[in-house]
Amino acid sequence: MLKFKKVCNYDIALIIYINMANVEIQKNHTELSFVILAGGKSSRMGFDKCLLSFLGKPLIERIIDIIDPISNELFIVANDEKLNYLNVKIVKDNIAGLGALGGLYTALLEAKNEFVSVVGCDLPFISTDILLEAYRIIQSTQADVVIPKTSEGFYEPLHAIYRRGTCKEAILTAISKGERRLISWFSAVKVVEMNNVLCESLDPEGIAFLNINTQADYNFAEDVANKKLNKTAP
Repeated sequence: MLKFKKVCNYDIALIIYINMANVEIQKNHTELSFVILAGGKSSRMGFDKCLLSFLGKPLIERIIDIIDPISNELFIVANDEKLNYLNVKIVKDNIAGLGALGGLYTALLEAKNEFVSVVGCDLPFISTDILLEAYRIIQSTQADVVIPKTSEGFYEPLHAIYRRGTCKEAILTAISKGERRLISWFSAVKVVEMNNVLCESLDPEGIAFLNINTQADYNFAEDVANKKLNKTAP
C-alpha cells in the first residue's frame, strides 16, 4: 500500500469558511497553469477520444471552454499534429513512452506558474469548483499536492493541483526508479486530500470524475449532458 506525507484532510467546514470569506478568483489574478493530456492511444475506444464529437463539438474544445476562464496559462501535451488547428500551445512529451506520468512530468517542466493542474482530454464534466477549491487549499497550506479522494478510496490525479518545483523533482526520481503509476511518487511529497464529503458538496451531481474510455461511457456521458441541457432550457 502506498504511503505518503498526508498534511491533512479537508472537509465541509472549509467550504463554510471560504464562502464567508467571499474569495473571488479571477483569471488574471491566479498563478495557475492548466495542462490537458492528449497523448494517449485511446485503445479501448478504437479512435482518438480528444476529437470525439460531444454535443456537436470536439471533446477537447469542450474541455478548453471549461478551464480557460480560470487559467493563467493553458497548453496541451500531445505527440502528433492533430490538434494544431487549436489556438493553444502544444508541447510534446519530454520523455516518450511513459503514459500519463510522462505527461504530468512534461506539464510541470513546461509550465510557467508554481501551481499546475493537469486534466485529461476525456473528462467532459471537469469541475472548476473542485479545481478552484484545491487551488485555494494549496495556497493556504504547505502541501505539494491537493487531490480529491472519492468515497471508494480512489484518488483523482487529473482533478488535482500540484506545486511545480517539488513535484517535478519527485516525479523525475520516481521515473528513474522505473515507476509508472501516476501517484507512485506521492511518498516523497506532502499531500492534502479533499475527502468525498467536500467533493460531493462541490459536485452534487457526482459527474466531475466521469471519463470516457468506451463507447458505453460516451453514450452515458452525452445522455447526462443532454439531460442537463434540457433542465436549463427555458
